[in-house]
Amino acid sequence: MSSKLAVRVESISKAFHVYGSPRDRLKQFVVPRLQRIIGRPQSRYYDEFWALHNISFEVEKGETVGIIGQNGSGKSTLLQIICGTLSPTEGRISCRGRIGALLELGSGFNPEFTGRENVYMNASVLGLSEREISDRFDDIVAFADIGKFIDQPVKVYSSGMMVRLAFAVQAQVDPDILIVDEALAVGDAKFQMKCFERLKQLKERGTSILLVTHSSEQIVNHCDRAVLLNSGEVVELGEPRAVVNRYLDLLFGKSSKQESLVERAENASEAEANAGARVDLNFSADVFHTRAGYNPYEYRWGDGAAKVLDYVLLKENEAFPTSISTGQKVDVLVAVKFYTDIVRPIFGFTLKTKEGVTICGANTESMDVEPFRALGRSGEMATVRVSFNCLLSTGDYFLSIGIASQGESEIIPHDRRYDAIHLHVMPNDKFFGLADLSLNFTVEDSVQ
Repeated sequence: MSSKLAVRVESISKAFHVYGSPRDRLKQFVVPRLQRIIGRPQSRYYDEFWALHNISFEVEKGETVGIIGQNGSGKSTLLQIICGTLSPTEGRISCRGRIGALLELGSGFNPEFTGRENVYMNASVLGLSEREISDRFDDIVAFADIGKFIDQPVKVYSSGMMVRLAFAVQAQVDPDILIVDEALAVGDAKFQMKCFERLKQLKERGTSILLVTHSSEQIVNHCDRAVLLNSGEVVELGEPRAVVNRYLDLLFGKSSKQESLVERAENASEAEANAGARVDLNFSADVFHTRAGYNPYEYRWGDGAAKVLDYVLLKENEAFPTSISTGQKVDVLVAVKFYTDIVRPIFGFTLKTKEGVTICGANTESMDVEPFRALGRSGEMATVRVSFNCLLSTGDYFLSIGIASQGESEIIPHDRRYDAIHLHVMPNDKFFGLADLSLNFTVEDSVQ
């Protein structure tokens, strides 16, 4: 292996045996051995599940490589093979130097031991002498910031305290290769910031880092390259932003059925989009759920007197974009159909963070949209366009839309689709927070 490489993964595949029942597991343990002794063909009482298929990539010294993919794509299995806690069925792994790993929350900790005892035990396993551990102990405790709990049994720790201590140990022993598998997700924002600053320091010293996360923001901001796994195979390897876009396609993107609808929408002329045309919206059937970006975990309810049947999301006239950059114009075209007569209907729109914080919400009543008030005859159809400038910070957001009307004493919901459309905003290093307020810095005066 080249001296510039820290990790080489060569054609790795991993198969697991899946048994239908405990009885089959016992048969597999006994019967084939007896058959081998008497010279008969050996039976098999399990099915093979291939978690990884022919995985190959390299990590150079001082390089940070992100590994991203949906749940069940094989990320954790791959990292366990690199660490040596699992053996590959096929292929070969080559690693150069000491490996530090945060694979599972609290892995390697004895819950009955105190935090102090676990620090000494873990660091010694990583190759440090007792004197070296003692020299670094104060730095480890300071980084973990768990106070007096360092002398309490680990079994009383919260998940956040456990990962703080585990990361502090791994980071302070200066590994040549550091592997982090979603462990930082349980930490608060301040701790995550401190962790990434430490990762930056380790990288500058030549540590190679493998970072597994579902956060596209972390992949783009902290990684030199990225690997996208899907169903145990590498489907994209290269520049982080391109890999993240492909990941978002897989996560919220285009199935074969969705592809045809997206292509039809994208073929609509730019003039039609600018003029507020329907852009191939479907009014004959509810195809909302077939669109790219649809969130299958939406919360929908209403009496069905009117329905939202379809939508098209446009980014500066590009239909169904995988992601949006801060500052770009966004249009959402919605197909509305009325099934009974409704007096003075109301169309509403809300934009929220993935944590449920409302960024903005409004409706046609509050905005005095007179043309929508005039709608509501049974069988009537209309296209509603919602337009806004995306001034959002990096992250994932959800759009909610709905139709209602004012009853005698309360609002009557006809079709409310909460968190129905997913919106991803790409990383932006010009500001931080929730929204771009177009801040302007000036120096009014200067005195020598």
